[in-house]
Amino acid sequence: MARTFRISRRRALSLAGVSAAAGVGAGVAAERAAPEATTSPTDPAALKYPFYGEHQAGITTPAQDRLHFAVFDVDDVSREELISLLQDWTVAAARMSQGGSAGEFAPDAGPYEAPPEDTGEAMDLGPTGLTVTFGFGPTLFMSADGTDRFRLAGKRPRALVELPRFSGDMLEERISGGDLCIQACADDPQVAVHAIRNLSRIAFGRASLRYSQLGFGRTSSTSTSQVTPRNLFGFKDGTANVKAEDPAAADEHVWVDEKDDQAWMVAGSYLVSRKVRMNVEPWDRTRLSEQERSIGRTKGAGAPLSGGDEFTAPDFSMPGSGGQPIIAEHSHVRLAHPDSNGGARMLRRGYNFVDGNDDLGRLDAGLFFICFQRDPERSFIPVQTRLAGSDLLNEYLRHVGSAIFAVPGGVSEGSYVGARLFES
Repeated sequence: MARTFRISRRRALSLAGVSAAAGVGAGVAAERAAPEATTSPTDPAALKYPFYGEHQAGITTPAQDRLHFAVFDVDDVSREELISLLQDWTVAAARMSQGGSAGEFAPDAGPYEAPPEDTGEAMDLGPTGLTVTFGFGPTLFMSADGTDRFRLAGKRPRALVELPRFSGDMLEERISGGDLCIQACADDPQVAVHAIRNLSRIAFGRASLRYSQLGFGRTSSTSTSQVTPRNLFGFKDGTANVKAEDPAAADEHVWVDEKDDQAWMVAGSYLVSRKVRMNVEPWDRTRLSEQERSIGRTKGAGAPLSGGDEFTAPDFSMPGSGGQPIIAEHSHVRLAHPDSNGGARMLRRGYNFVDGNDDLGRLDAGLFFICFQRDPERSFIPVQTRLAGSDLLNEYLRHVGSAIFAVPGGVSEGSYVGARLFES
């Protein structure tokens, strides 16, 4: 029996909303707080978040358990071909986020003598809360040699700055920077990998994978419905994170406003990623008292050393032994706290990673740090500068990767991610 012929990607664009429309009506309003799932959370495999809405999903969405983060460099293509890539990515991401195929046809359908439009490894798994979030790096607007490849230099936001090289950085060029990023998060690792695998395939001939990172065990909570997770040092991480249920805080610290620089970035945010290798073997041989002193919190409950429970505000003035403050001057908690940084806050969304072991047999493990903020120059950069200077944890950390991306606002049905950048 003859099979149906494959339609073009251009035609697929016009059909983008067919498989991804579930829950869209509620999506725009729901993104003002936590994105509303379109199926019951009692069925984890069927959990879906709207792809379309005011903001991109995967920011204030309750943090899923798995990550596949990928960074691409755009090939030697035209502005029109770059737009075509973003259009194709949008169609595929919308479909996959609702549990559908990356292409028009299912992995086991379409022309029999042509490659399937979807690789098929997630065919029976469901969406499992998949979100796909896109960002644009500084080099998309102006390449390192000063070339304005896509006539975008005049649209580069002021806040999309080149991150400085912080004290102690040991950055590797191959896992830093990049033109485009995709953050795929899900509660099943194969679903997240499937998303990046298929988007990478769609990019063939237009963008090349620069690097990617798998993550597990989220290291922050973005919703009050979630308990605070632990990092690979065994401590609770991200206790004071911005939460989706506090839209006022998100508006102030996460979302770009109309008063900010570029109009095309309204309702968007800025993503900073840092690959931080943890020296876990020396940490594991460190006495508990020193571990807690370095962090500034108890290892069990996650309470500040000044007392209370996990969510008790730290008392940085409380004295300890020998006349020194009980929360050390250079503890991580004190240096990173908003009170020490002019009220600066950001939404953290990082993940643990273990990439095997190195040549000396040590675990290649740590934190793939991700944060979203309205303005990196007022949040991440001053906070990281302070931490890099004197954080007691620096003895156990090595920053090896670094990147920043402008994450545009959400997508409307029939449009594509970043459309306002190219059409304004």
